[in-house]
Amino acid sequence: MKTAVYPGSFDPVTFGHLDIIERAAKMFDVLNVTVMINQAKTPLFFTEERVNILREATAHLDNVIVDSYHGLLIDYCRENGIHIAIRGLRAITDFEYELQIAQTNRLLSKGELDTLFLTTDLKYSYLSSSTVREVASYGGDISECVPSFVVPLLYEKFRSTSV
Repeated sequence: MKTAVYPGSFDPVTFGHLDIIERAAKMFDVLNVTVMINQAKTPLFFTEERVNILREATAHLDNVIVDSYHGLLIDYCRENGIHIAIRGLRAITDFEYELQIAQTNRLLSKGELDTLFLTTDLKYSYLSSSTVREVASYGGDISECVPSFVVPLLYEKFRSTSV
């Protein structure tokens, strides 16, 4: 079976992420969507919340497994027998950053991990989790950015963190 991993922080998952997930799920027998725990970031949602949100958002995809991991992506891949990582690109500015990560992962994995870049649908090319969080923090309309069940979760997070 061909398996790939789509790692990210998914804080929160956006329609851009889901576009990449749905397309990658068609290419592989199994797609592991993995919430990577990054100590350099302070997420809005706890890891388990992000995992649960992703599980609900991808429930219609039978070959998607949602997981979380604290550590290097290459270690996760080694532990799970995965040799392909999926990364989404919105614009040319994403490419340089993602290329560095891909090359580093290939080097550290001794050539065992390749990265497949997928460009997101043009209608999501502006979309990022950080932008969604910022708009939501001011009570702006994020209904075109995230699944409907995520909208109230985001607004509630901002209400509870501002108290």
